[in-house]
Amino acid sequence: MNYVNDISSYIPKNEQETQDKKVILECIKQFPSTILLRENEIVHITSSSFIINQAADKMLMIHHNLRNEWTWTGGHADGNMNLLEVAEKEAFEETGVKSIPLSTEIASVGIYSIAGHIRRGVYVSGHLHLNVAYILIADENETPVVKPDENSAVKWFPVNAINAGIFGDGDVYLYTKLLQQARQWLHLQK
Repeated sequence: MNYVNDISSYIPKNEQETQDKKVILECIKQFPSTILLRENEIVHITSSSFIINQAADKMLMIHHNLRNEWTWTGGHADGNMNLLEVAEKEAFEETGVKSIPLSTEIASVGIYSIAGHIRRGVYVSGHLHLNVAYILIADENETPVVKPDENSAVKWFPVNAINAGIFGDGDVYLYTKLLQQARQWLHLQK
């Protein structure tokens, strides 16, 4: 997969995605040799996944140690140009649940500001994550497994929990958008 082509051909769903796509592509041009590496301490590409069950009525979330809140799975590209592969790997590592892509297409793009923090005893300065998101499907009957160095819990939530005060405003916006995309793709598969 060519991540630059995938991002370039992604059709934004709203003004936020249009602007973020433009900035992401500009950052790729500015940092062609380091954009996929966290050694670029200013900005780097990450890949996340919104994991749902086949009925699209539940979503699998982790309680993230650094953020101290429930969130989706994801992580750094660390040089891997196949961002779908990164999303799948991170989803499995962080939940222990096997999942498959609902689509190989990008579901969303976004830019996220990461506050400075301590990671494995080392201070990491504030920076930006240029995020590419995918939607994955998993079996809700599989037993999730916590990855203690990254999260303290893994749990299936009903999708109506998106608006139940569990998630911050930015996450509500994001998960609502991803759920709508998932339902659209599932409808097209029927």
